[in-house]
Amino acid sequence: MRTAGYLKSDRPLGLDLADRKALPIDFPWRANLRDGRPVRGLLPTNRGILMLAAAPVLDGNGGGPARGMMLMGRLLSASDVRSLGAQAQADLTLLAPGASQGREQLIEGDAVTRVYRTFDDIYGRPVMTLRVDVPREVTRRGQAAVTYASMYLVGAAVVVLVLLVIVLNRLILTPLAVVTRHAVALDEGRDLTTRLDLARTDEIGVLARELDRMVARVAESRTQLVDQSFQAGFAELAKGVLHNLGNAMTPIGVRLASLRERLRAAPGEDAEQAVAELQAGAADPQRGADLEEFLRLACRELAGTVRSAQADVEVMTSQASAIQTTLTEQLRSARNEHVIEPVRLTELVAQSLEIVPDACRQRLVIDTDDTVRKLGVVRVARTVLRLILQNLIINAAEAVRDAGKEKGVLRVSAELTCEADRQQLHLQFRDDGVGIPAQNLARVFEQGFSTKSPQTNHGIGLHWCANALNALGGRIWAASEGPGRGASMHLLVPVAARETPSLAGAA
Repeated sequence: MRTAGYLKSDRPLGLDLADRKALPIDFPWRANLRDGRPVRGLLPTNRGILMLAAAPVLDGNGGGPARGMMLMGRLLSASDVRSLGAQAQADLTLLAPGASQGREQLIEGDAVTRVYRTFDDIYGRPVMTLRVDVPREVTRRGQAAVTYASMYLVGAAVVVLVLLVIVLNRLILTPLAVVTRHAVALDEGRDLTTRLDLARTDEIGVLARELDRMVARVAESRTQLVDQSFQAGFAELAKGVLHNLGNAMTPIGVRLASLRERLRAAPGEDAEQAVAELQAGAADPQRGADLEEFLRLACRELAGTVRSAQADVEVMTSQASAIQTTLTEQLRSARNEHVIEPVRLTELVAQSLEIVPDACRQRLVIDTDDTVRKLGVVRVARTVLRLILQNLIINAAEAVRDAGKEKGVLRVSAELTCEADRQQLHLQFRDDGVGIPAQNLARVFEQGFSTKSPQTNHGIGLHWCANALNALGGRIWAASEGPGRGASMHLLVPVAARETPSLAGAA
């Protein structure tokens, strides 16, 4: 054997194996060297672990016979271990035998995976343990990817949930809340004039439209019922008044007939003739005495007639007072609380036009300005106010006719005012008719006063309107700039407060 040395410097290596002249007797590769078979392995030396390889010396074509064996080795140093680790992209550490449990051991940590492997030398004895530290970069990145994916998934789920809540709130919950609040408001406020008017084509839209139609039918039925009740009550009141007046007028009529017969039978004309004859001077004294006697008897009879007439007048005065008392009681009963209903003024004007004669309706153009439309719903005594508007429309049409016009305009405006801490509706009806003289402005509401023909007008309409408004707690007055310049009727109508549901009741 040749002495071993460094390849580059040929300096002696000082290896105990190379210092021998021959291989040890127990060297395990003797058979391989003899047969020319290559072999490799690890061998512990005085300089450390030697990586040893042997191959036969052959000819240039790789054929035999073998001319000996070539042994080459390399000491496994710390730098070599680091170089191998860099090539394998892992941290390699050379440990003494027995550093691990068993020949192979795998230990997994959070940041690194450690693999222990024990190697034997050519004699089959453990010579070293190699530890490989493999950073768990892929696992770490995988865990990070899973973490990020989970976060993104949770975020996406939250976004989807929020979007779902927004969509549900917009498409379902909000419309249902609107329908619910509307239904509760209808039940608690009893305002049948409001509508949902949801422009939707889904089931909620169909439900809202059906609810609006149902409320409209209920409102129409309620209006008809109130009108019929008002007319029935009005007819019942008139029947009672006429009945009581008839009972009171019957004895007055009887006494008037009896008084008329007694006055007709009284010798009034004969007494006048006797007085005239006595004043002219009677030719016969006996005739004069008879006339004087007749006058005495006639005066006595006339005195009795006058006394009985006075008694009848006193009785009839008492009966007239009873009639007046009856009318007062009927008027007091007529001033009971009226039915208050929510109504839109535009609809109220339209309802009033329905009961106006065609001739009057065709003569007028009703112009309701924005104040009437923007006012919305007010709570008033609808049936009474409708009759008042009917009278005002008829009067305006007659004023246009008296002005010699074929067609006129009645302008209607409205506003809400507060008077004596009470909300009132101020309505103004201005026509372009014949107008009202200044001296008649205060008299147009008097009973029986009218500037029209007595055959067609009895001066009752405006008087009734004033009484009806007074009974409601309101008032009416007229204004005009003079004849030929139209007139305005101003109404103050009390407005009932809206019914506000309590929080306790709503809860």
